[in-house]
Amino acid sequence: MAKQAKRIQAWTGDRETPMAFSDAIKAVKDNAKAKFDESIEIAVNLGVDPRHADQQVRGVVNLPSGTGRDVRVAVFAKDAKAAEATAAGADIVGAEDLFEKINGGFMEFDRVIATPDLMGLVGRLGKVLGPRGLMPNPKVGTVTPNVGQAVKDAKGGAVEFRVEKAGIVHAGIGKCSFDQDALEANVKAIVDALVKAKPSGAKGTYVKKISLSSTMGPGFKIDPASLGA
Repeated sequence: MAKQAKRIQAWTGDRETPMAFSDAIKAVKDNAKAKFDESIEIAVNLGVDPRHADQQVRGVVNLPSGTGRDVRVAVFAKDAKAAEATAAGADIVGAEDLFEKINGGFMEFDRVIATPDLMGLVGRLGKVLGPRGLMPNPKVGTVTPNVGQAVKDAKGGAVEFRVEKAGIVHAGIGKCSFDQDALEANVKAIVDALVKAKPSGAKGTYVKKISLSSTMGPGFKIDPASLGA
């Protein structure tokens, strides 16, 4: 078992009883004692078995308060679409040249967007991008002819989510420096998105558990009912 950080071991409060989401956010902020601006992450345990195709949960949500992160965006596009992506703020834009760069080990980006006509090229990077969750996908808006808007969304707070093997979705929802209202809006947005993405094969209780934690702080359980889940 992984050793817990001293600040978590020292926590003596009640972390087992689920609380209202607004109280959990306050508790996370109050217990973020690191010397840097800690990120806040939500973990949602869903009543699904991702091994079955009809129980997959995947999508994208635009967080109203942003993520607080500087998202580096790589775009596969040519000509006018390449210029559109550059104007929207993409960090690196290219086609065959970008392919060669990534194939050679370049990975200094957090999101990959591609125009549909270049997916044949991008698909050849599946073994590189796929395991890192970076492969463009039309279901989450990263394969699109509207690359300018996709770049703006990625830079402005669009967060992709995908259920893991254990039925859990992890996502960053902001920084501890965000005010209470901003974090509440982000938590509501991602939980609402997960509820809307409920797959047809899900049976029984869908949102089973929710917890919130900061980078270095303890986690706190949220009562799903406080979010209408």
